[in-house]
Amino acid sequence: MTTRTIILNGGSSSGKSGIARCLQAVLPDPWLAFGIDDLIRAMPASMRTSDAGIEFAPDGGVLVGPEFRALEAAWVEGVAATARAGARVVVDEVFLGGAASQQRWRKALDGLPVLWVGVRCDGAVAAGRELARGDRVTGMAVSQADIVHEGVFYDLEVDTTRAEAMECARTIAARLG
Repeated sequence: MTTRTIILNGGSSSGKSGIARCLQAVLPDPWLAFGIDDLIRAMPASMRTSDAGIEFAPDGGVLVGPEFRALEAAWVEGVAATARAGARVVVDEVFLGGAASQQRWRKALDGLPVLWVGVRCDGAVAAGRELARGDRVTGMAVSQADIVHEGVFYDLEVDTTRAEAMECARTIAARLG
């Protein structure tokens, strides 16, 4: 069975979104790209200021509540259903819960061939990107750089500390064969 789902996991500003766009450019078939930021943007603004939703702490920490988790679970199932329906899917994710986050995706994608890709980036480099972007809470990149990989198992890892998104996308594409 051909891989139809690629999960990119890495901290904030590690380069996942850029890799996803580059994958769409280099892979021969059309691939849809979905990211956790898409889910957050789709939520009502009130979810970003509620203990039950998702909160971004001044130090860059991210706190998620039960309403966020419920919507996230539905989103994950929806992405999995899209892959089951025949679409090729690249997911740009941040496993704040490390292995537990990966397990939620594994359960939803059960039976589908998935390429699990760790997107690593030195915290200081990611922090520089975070500052340049200007749309993130300062500190997210450093606080997430390592924790999102704890206990997570990958088929492939790429490091954007020195490699450009296109180079990483080509490495991933080569792994797909």
